[in-house]
Amino acid sequence: MCDSRAMALLASIVCLLLLSACQSGTRERALTTLQGATMGTTYTVKVVELPTALKAERLQAEIDAILEKINRQMSTYLTDSELSQFNRNQATGWIDASRELADVMKQALRVSAMTKGAFDVTVGPLVNLWGFGPSTGIDQVPSDRDIREARKRVGYTGLRVRSSPPALRKQRPDLYVDLSAIAKGYAVDMVAGHLQALEIGDYMVEIGGEIQAKGRNASDRFWRIAIEKPSTGSRSLHIVIELDDVGIATSGDYRNYFEEEGRRYSHTIDPMTGHPVTHKLASVTVANASTMQADVMATALMVLGPEAGYRFAERHKLAAFFIVKGEDGFYDKATAAFGRYLASEDR
Repeated sequence: MCDSRAMALLASIVCLLLLSACQSGTRERALTTLQGATMGTTYTVKVVELPTALKAERLQAEIDAILEKINRQMSTYLTDSELSQFNRNQATGWIDASRELADVMKQALRVSAMTKGAFDVTVGPLVNLWGFGPSTGIDQVPSDRDIREARKRVGYTGLRVRSSPPALRKQRPDLYVDLSAIAKGYAVDMVAGHLQALEIGDYMVEIGGEIQAKGRNASDRFWRIAIEKPSTGSRSLHIVIELDDVGIATSGDYRNYFEEEGRRYSHTIDPMTGHPVTHKLASVTVANASTMQADVMATALMVLGPEAGYRFAERHKLAAFFIVKGEDGFYDKATAAFGRYLASEDR
Protein backbone atom coordinates (compact mmCIF):
# COMPACT_ATOMS: atom_id res chain seq x y z
CA MET A 1 0.00 0.00 0.00
CA CYS A 2 3.00 2.27 -0.06
CA ASP A 3 5.92 2.68 -2.40
CA SER A 4 9.58 1.92 -1.70
CA ARG A 5 10.21 5.43 -0.43
CA ALA A 6 7.53 5.01 2.22
CA MET A 7 9.37 1.95 3.53
CA ALA A 8 12.07 4.38 4.65
CA LEU A 9 9.51 6.83 5.99
CA LEU A 10 7.75 4.54 8.51
CA ALA A 11 5.46 7.53 9.08
CA SER A 12 7.54 9.96 11.14
CA ILE A 13 7.85 8.05 14.37
CA VAL A 14 11.09 6.41 15.33
CA CYS A 15 9.70 2.93 15.69
CA LEU A 16 12.01 1.66 18.32
CA LEU A 17 10.68 1.37 21.82
CA LEU A 18 12.52 3.32 24.42
CA LEU A 19 12.74 0.52 26.94
CA SER A 20 14.23 2.46 29.80
CA ALA A 21 16.52 0.65 32.13
CA CYS A 22 14.81 -0.62 35.23
CA GLN A 23 15.87 0.34 38.67
CA SER A 24 18.40 -2.08 40.06
CA GLY A 25 16.79 -5.27 41.27
CA THR A 26 13.72 -4.97 39.04
CA ARG A 27 13.07 -8.12 37.07
CA GLU A 28 12.79 -7.80 33.29
CA ARG A 29 9.76 -9.68 31.99
CA ALA A 30 10.08 -12.00 29.01
CA LEU A 31 9.63 -10.17 25.70
CA THR A 32 8.69 -11.86 22.41
CA THR A 33 9.32 -9.85 19.25
CA LEU A 34 7.76 -10.77 15.90
CA GLN A 35 8.68 -8.96 12.69
CA GLY A 36 7.79 -9.22 9.03
CA ALA A 37 6.89 -7.43 5.82
CA THR A 38 3.45 -6.17 4.85
CA MET A 39 1.77 -3.42 2.81
CA GLY A 40 5.05 -2.39 1.21
CA THR A 41 6.58 -1.72 4.63
CA THR A 42 7.38 -3.69 7.80
CA TYR A 43 5.63 -4.66 11.00
CA THR A 44 6.80 -5.31 14.54
CA VAL A 45 4.75 -6.94 17.28
CA LYS A 46 6.10 -7.07 20.85
CA VAL A 47 4.38 -9.25 23.43
CA VAL A 48 5.33 -9.34 27.10
CA GLU A 49 5.08 -12.75 28.75
CA LEU A 50 3.59 -14.69 25.86
CA PRO A 51 1.17 -17.31 27.25
CA THR A 52 2.94 -20.65 27.59
CA ALA A 53 0.24 -22.42 25.55
CA LEU A 54 0.81 -20.06 22.61
CA LYS A 55 3.86 -20.61 20.42
CA ALA A 56 5.49 -17.58 18.80
CA GLU A 57 5.51 -19.32 15.41
CA ARG A 58 1.77 -19.88 15.55
CA LEU A 59 1.07 -16.29 16.60
CA GLN A 60 3.23 -14.96 13.76
CA ALA A 61 1.38 -17.13 11.24
CA GLU A 62 -1.94 -15.80 12.50
CA ILE A 63 -0.72 -12.20 12.29
CA ASP A 64 0.58 -12.76 8.76
CA ALA A 65 -2.81 -14.19 7.74
CA ILE A 66 -4.65 -11.13 9.11
CA LEU A 67 -2.34 -8.74 7.28
CA GLU A 68 -2.47 -10.71 4.02
CA LYS A 69 -6.27 -10.60 4.07
CA ILE A 70 -6.30 -6.82 4.60
CA ASN A 71 -3.77 -6.32 1.82
CA ARG A 72 -5.88 -8.42 -0.53
CA GLN A 73 -8.87 -6.25 0.29
CA MET A 74 -7.45 -2.71 0.43
CA SER A 75 -4.18 -2.43 -1.49
CA THR A 76 -3.84 -0.26 -4.59
CA TYR A 77 -0.48 -1.90 -5.26
CA LEU A 78 -1.96 -5.37 -5.80
CA THR A 79 -3.74 -5.32 -9.14
CA ASP A 80 -6.08 -8.13 -8.11
CA SER A 81 -7.04 -6.72 -4.68
CA GLU A 82 -10.69 -6.03 -3.99
CA LEU A 83 -10.04 -2.27 -4.01
CA SER A 84 -8.08 -2.38 -7.28
CA GLN A 85 -10.91 -4.30 -8.92
CA PHE A 86 -13.42 -1.73 -7.67
CA ASN A 87 -11.26 1.10 -9.03
CA ARG A 88 -11.14 -0.55 -12.47
CA ASN A 89 -14.85 -1.30 -12.52
CA GLN A 90 -16.63 1.22 -14.74
CA ALA A 91 -20.09 0.44 -13.38
CA THR A 92 -21.99 3.16 -11.52
CA GLY A 93 -24.40 0.84 -9.75
CA TRP A 94 -23.92 -0.89 -6.41
CA ILE A 95 -20.94 -3.27 -6.33
CA ASP A 96 -20.80 -5.96 -3.65
CA ALA A 97 -17.96 -5.49 -1.18
CA SER A 98 -16.51 -7.25 1.82
CA ARG A 99 -17.73 -6.00 5.17
CA GLU A 100 -14.19 -4.93 6.08
CA LEU A 101 -13.65 -2.84 2.96
CA ALA A 102 -17.05 -1.19 3.32
CA ASP A 103 -16.39 -0.36 6.98
CA VAL A 104 -13.01 1.26 6.28
CA MET A 105 -14.42 3.13 3.28
CA LYS A 106 -17.25 4.42 5.45
CA GLN A 107 -14.81 5.78 8.03
CA ALA A 108 -12.70 7.40 5.30
CA LEU A 109 -15.79 9.09 3.88
CA ARG A 110 -16.76 10.34 7.34
CA VAL A 111 -13.41 12.10 7.76
CA SER A 112 -13.61 13.41 4.19
CA ALA A 113 -16.91 15.06 5.10
CA MET A 114 -15.66 16.28 8.51
CA THR A 115 -12.73 18.07 6.88
CA LYS A 116 -14.81 19.33 3.93
CA GLY A 117 -12.49 17.52 1.54
CA ALA A 118 -9.13 18.52 3.02
CA PHE A 119 -8.79 14.78 3.41
CA ASP A 120 -10.39 13.11 0.39
CA VAL A 121 -10.43 9.34 0.02
CA THR A 122 -10.65 9.78 -3.78
CA VAL A 123 -7.44 11.84 -4.06
CA GLY A 124 -5.63 8.87 -5.65
CA PRO A 125 -5.51 10.26 -9.22
CA LEU A 126 -3.55 13.27 -7.96
CA VAL A 127 -1.26 11.16 -5.76
CA ASN A 128 -0.52 8.93 -8.75
CA LEU A 129 0.01 11.90 -11.06
CA TRP A 130 2.68 13.33 -8.75
CA GLY A 131 4.49 9.98 -8.66
CA PHE A 132 3.60 8.92 -5.12
CA GLY A 133 1.24 6.06 -5.99
CA PRO A 134 1.63 2.46 -7.17
CA SER A 135 2.91 3.40 -10.63
CA THR A 136 5.85 5.54 -9.66
CA GLY A 137 7.86 6.99 -12.49
CA ILE A 138 10.33 9.80 -12.93
CA ASP A 139 9.83 12.43 -10.26
CA GLN A 140 8.71 15.56 -12.02
CA VAL A 141 6.11 18.28 -11.67
CA PRO A 142 3.06 17.48 -13.81
CA SER A 143 1.59 20.02 -16.17
CA ASP A 144 -1.23 22.32 -15.13
CA ARG A 145 -3.42 20.63 -17.73
CA ASP A 146 -2.79 17.18 -16.27
CA ILE A 147 -3.50 18.45 -12.77
CA ARG A 148 -6.81 19.96 -13.91
CA GLU A 149 -7.80 16.69 -15.57
CA ALA A 150 -6.90 14.64 -12.49
CA ARG A 151 -8.84 16.98 -10.22
CA LYS A 152 -12.00 16.26 -12.21
CA ARG A 153 -11.80 12.69 -10.96
CA VAL A 154 -11.43 13.72 -7.31
CA GLY A 155 -14.47 14.21 -5.12
CA TYR A 156 -15.57 12.13 -2.14
CA THR A 157 -19.21 13.13 -2.64
CA GLY A 158 -19.22 10.88 -5.70
CA LEU A 159 -18.67 7.78 -3.56
CA ARG A 160 -21.35 5.88 -1.67
CA VAL A 161 -21.06 3.08 0.89
CA ARG A 162 -23.80 0.71 2.00
CA SER A 163 -23.39 -1.35 5.16
CA SER A 164 -26.11 -3.95 4.77
CA PRO A 165 -25.55 -5.76 2.56
CA PRO A 166 -22.06 -4.24 2.18
CA ALA A 167 -21.59 -2.55 -1.18
CA LEU A 168 -19.88 0.41 -2.84
CA ARG A 169 -21.04 2.77 -5.55
CA LYS A 170 -19.38 5.53 -7.56
CA GLN A 171 -21.17 8.25 -9.47
CA ARG A 172 -18.59 8.49 -12.23
CA PRO A 173 -16.96 5.42 -13.81
CA ASP A 174 -13.37 6.59 -13.35
CA LEU A 175 -13.57 7.41 -9.63
CA TYR A 176 -10.49 6.03 -7.87
CA VAL A 177 -10.22 5.29 -4.15
CA ASP A 178 -6.94 5.22 -2.21
CA LEU A 179 -6.96 3.90 1.37
CA SER A 180 -3.24 4.33 2.02
CA ALA A 181 -3.91 6.95 4.70
CA ILE A 182 -6.15 4.69 6.75
CA ALA A 183 -5.47 1.01 5.98
CA LYS A 184 -2.26 0.63 8.00
CA GLY A 185 -3.98 2.05 11.07
CA TYR A 186 -6.88 -0.32 10.51
CA ALA A 187 -4.45 -3.25 10.21
CA VAL A 188 -2.81 -2.29 13.51
CA ASP A 189 -6.23 -2.32 15.18
CA MET A 190 -7.03 -5.73 13.73
CA VAL A 191 -3.78 -7.27 14.94
CA ALA A 192 -4.23 -5.66 18.37
CA GLY A 193 -7.78 -7.01 18.52
CA HIS A 194 -6.47 -10.50 17.77
CA LEU A 195 -3.97 -10.25 20.63
CA GLN A 196 -6.71 -9.16 23.01
CA ALA A 197 -8.88 -12.08 21.88
CA LEU A 198 -5.98 -14.32 22.92
CA GLU A 199 -6.08 -12.62 26.35
CA ILE A 200 -2.70 -10.96 25.84
CA GLY A 201 -2.69 -7.83 27.98
CA ASP A 202 0.75 -6.32 27.40
CA TYR A 203 1.75 -5.68 23.80
CA MET A 204 2.80 -3.19 21.15
CA VAL A 205 1.85 -3.44 17.46
CA GLU A 206 3.56 -1.27 14.84
CA ILE A 207 3.02 -1.23 11.07
CA GLY A 208 4.91 1.32 9.02
CA GLY A 209 5.07 3.72 11.96
CA GLU A 210 1.43 3.42 13.08
CA ILE A 211 1.32 2.02 16.61
CA GLN A 212 -1.10 0.54 19.14
CA ALA A 213 0.16 -0.20 22.66
CA LYS A 214 -1.53 -1.69 25.69
CA GLY A 215 -0.44 -2.56 29.21
CA ARG A 216 3.22 -2.45 30.25
CA ASN A 217 6.52 -3.16 28.57
CA ALA A 218 9.16 -5.66 29.70
CA SER A 219 10.43 -3.14 32.26
CA ASP A 220 6.90 -2.89 33.71
CA ARG A 221 6.50 0.69 32.52
CA PHE A 222 4.15 2.26 30.04
CA TRP A 223 5.27 1.76 26.46
CA ARG A 224 7.56 4.63 25.50
CA ILE A 225 7.76 5.84 21.90
CA ALA A 226 10.03 8.48 20.40
CA ILE A 227 8.66 11.08 18.02
CA GLU A 228 11.36 11.97 15.54
CA LYS A 229 12.66 15.45 14.84
CA PRO A 230 11.55 16.15 11.23
CA SER A 231 14.99 16.59 9.67
CA THR A 232 15.87 15.25 6.23
CA GLY A 233 19.57 14.72 6.86
CA SER A 234 19.51 12.67 10.05
CA ARG A 235 17.29 10.96 12.61
CA SER A 236 17.09 12.38 16.11
CA LEU A 237 14.73 12.38 19.06
CA HIS A 238 12.24 15.23 19.48
CA ILE A 239 10.05 14.08 22.38
CA VAL A 240 9.05 10.86 24.13
CA ILE A 241 5.45 9.85 24.73
CA GLU A 242 3.95 7.12 26.90
CA LEU A 243 1.16 4.89 25.63
CA ASP A 244 -1.32 2.59 27.29
CA ASP A 245 -4.33 1.27 25.40
CA VAL A 246 -4.04 3.89 22.68
CA GLY A 247 -2.97 4.14 19.05
CA ILE A 248 -0.79 6.80 17.45
CA ALA A 249 0.00 7.80 13.89
CA THR A 250 2.21 10.48 12.37
CA SER A 251 2.13 12.24 9.03
CA GLY A 252 5.11 14.28 7.83
CA ASP A 253 6.59 15.96 4.77
CA TYR A 254 10.29 15.33 5.25
CA ARG A 255 11.08 11.81 4.05
CA ASN A 256 8.76 11.06 1.12
CA TYR A 257 9.32 13.83 -1.43
CA PHE A 258 11.20 14.78 -4.57
CA GLU A 259 13.03 17.92 -5.62
CA GLU A 260 12.99 19.80 -8.90
CA GLU A 261 14.88 23.01 -9.62
CA GLY A 262 15.70 23.42 -5.95
CA ARG A 263 12.13 23.09 -4.74
CA ARG A 264 10.82 20.23 -2.61
CA TYR A 265 7.50 18.55 -3.42
CA SER A 266 5.93 16.58 -0.56
CA HIS A 267 3.87 13.41 -0.96
CA THR A 268 1.02 15.10 0.95
CA ILE A 269 -1.34 16.37 -1.76
CA ASP A 270 -3.99 18.99 -1.08
CA PRO A 271 -7.13 17.77 -2.91
CA MET A 272 -8.37 21.34 -3.18
CA THR A 273 -5.40 22.61 -5.18
CA GLY A 274 -4.09 19.41 -6.73
CA HIS A 275 -0.59 20.32 -5.52
CA PRO A 276 1.60 19.20 -2.62
CA VAL A 277 1.08 21.21 0.56
CA THR A 278 3.30 24.28 0.92
CA HIS A 279 2.68 25.31 4.53
CA LYS A 280 5.20 25.08 7.38
CA LEU A 281 3.81 22.03 9.18
CA ALA A 282 6.61 19.44 9.22
CA SER A 283 4.78 16.64 11.02
CA VAL A 284 1.74 15.92 13.13
CA THR A 285 1.12 13.03 15.50
CA VAL A 286 -2.37 12.00 16.58
CA ALA A 287 -3.31 9.71 19.47
CA ASN A 288 -6.66 7.93 19.52
CA ALA A 289 -8.20 4.79 20.95
CA SER A 290 -8.48 3.66 17.32
CA THR A 291 -5.20 3.62 15.39
CA MET A 292 -7.27 3.79 12.21
CA GLN A 293 -8.76 7.09 13.36
CA ALA A 294 -5.33 8.37 14.40
CA ASP A 295 -3.96 7.42 10.97
CA VAL A 296 -6.58 9.19 8.89
CA MET A 297 -6.73 12.24 11.18
CA ALA A 298 -2.97 12.70 11.02
CA THR A 299 -3.19 12.91 7.23
CA ALA A 300 -6.14 15.30 7.41
CA LEU A 301 -4.31 17.64 9.82
CA MET A 302 -1.17 17.49 7.67
CA VAL A 303 -3.20 18.76 4.71
CA LEU A 304 -4.92 21.46 6.76
CA GLY A 305 -1.61 22.82 8.04
CA PRO A 306 -0.39 24.30 11.35
CA GLU A 307 -3.09 26.91 11.90
CA ALA A 308 -6.24 25.41 10.40
CA GLY A 309 -5.19 21.93 11.48
CA TYR A 310 -4.63 23.02 15.07
CA ARG A 311 -7.99 24.79 15.20
CA PHE A 312 -9.71 21.71 13.76
CA ALA A 313 -7.98 19.42 16.27
CA GLU A 314 -8.96 21.58 19.25
CA ARG A 315 -12.52 21.97 18.00
CA HIS A 316 -12.90 18.19 17.72
CA LYS A 317 -10.93 17.52 20.94
CA LEU A 318 -8.24 15.53 19.11
CA ALA A 319 -5.01 14.61 20.87
CA ALA A 320 -2.52 16.05 18.38
CA PHE A 321 1.11 17.16 18.46
CA PHE A 322 2.34 19.55 15.75
CA ILE A 323 5.97 20.19 14.77
CA VAL A 324 6.25 23.36 12.71
CA LYS A 325 9.12 24.85 10.73
CA GLY A 326 10.05 28.29 12.04
CA GLU A 327 12.66 30.85 11.12
CA ASP A 328 15.09 29.55 13.75
CA GLY A 329 14.34 25.84 13.54
CA PHE A 330 11.39 23.75 14.64
CA TYR A 331 8.83 24.57 17.30
CA ASP A 332 5.97 22.43 18.52
CA LYS A 333 2.52 22.85 19.93
CA ALA A 334 0.12 20.27 21.34
CA THR A 335 -3.61 20.29 21.81
CA ALA A 336 -4.96 20.13 25.34
CA ALA A 337 -5.89 16.47 24.88
CA PHE A 338 -2.33 15.45 23.97
CA GLY A 339 -0.64 16.46 27.24
CA ARG A 340 -1.54 13.21 28.98
CA TYR A 341 0.74 11.25 26.64
CA LEU A 342 3.97 13.15 27.29
CA ALA A 343 6.53 11.08 29.17
CA SER A 344 7.15 12.29 32.71
CA GLU A 345 10.51 13.91 31.96
CA ASP A 346 8.94 15.87 29.09
CA ARG A 347 6.13 17.36 31.15
